[in-house]
Amino acid sequence: MSFEILKVGSKNDNVKILQRKLGLNVDGDFGPKTEASVKAWQTKNGLNVTGEINLNDWEKLNENNFDFNLDNLVSYIPNSVISELKTIIEKFNITNKLRVAHFLAQCSHESGNFKAVSENLLYSKDGLKKVFGKYFPGNLSESYARNPEKIASRVYGNRMGNGDESTKEGYKFRGRGYIQLTGKNNYKNFSDFINEDCVSNPDLVASKYPLTSAAFFFNKNNLWSTCDLGHSDDVVKKVTKRVNGGTNGLSDRIKKFKIYYSIL
Repeated sequence: MSFEILKVGSKNDNVKILQRKLGLNVDGDFGPKTEASVKAWQTKNGLNVTGEINLNDWEKLNENNFDFNLDNLVSYIPNSVISELKTIIEKFNITNKLRVAHFLAQCSHESGNFKAVSENLLYSKDGLKKVFGKYFPGNLSESYARNPEKIASRVYGNRMGNGDESTKEGYKFRGRGYIQLTGKNNYKNFSDFINEDCVSNPDLVASKYPLTSAAFFFNKNNLWSTCDLGHSDDVVKKVTKRVNGGTNGLSDRIKKFKIYYSIL
């Protein structure tokens, strides 16, 4: 089978694969941003810097020259996480030690050491006022307290593609996975990406794709390039801000990153 050179203007599935491997937004359209990333990758790998991908470049791109051993993670993280990670490292271009360590540190912290795969919404009335105060004015929180379905339906209703509170889609598409995929639109986008219907069966995100959905978040938000900045505490902080929206639990995330990075 002949290989068609990928260049500005190319639009096909190979462009999507290329974009995933380069940690770019995946749209299958080879534009200026893809060209710039190709040139950077070619420079890094000592190849002719053309901004185009020929057969030699393609074969180089698909080599498994990883600088880590996932088996070293045994006894540090659950085997189920390691198994799922092995199935997605190439698809999401998690192909260096920095990316693996940053990714796992964030997932581990966000999920309580890979234990939580679904959002905990069992808030008391005081908890609701503290966390979701704007959705519960006055004494409204009292009638919603300790009722996850009602809470999520209200808090996530009429946003992220969800219907209003009465549809209960806010609860149906509540946070799942190690980095809480939330909202109907995000479930649909994830479904399209993995080619499996998580809109009709959202529990798949928690049961089958908790780590894959987290990698989808990293990919969508171009976090891999931030991971590549290095192993300093400041880089962990940068990644944390993108994941958390702030720096909650930063010390634990730094601790986890250092452990994973050292053993990989």
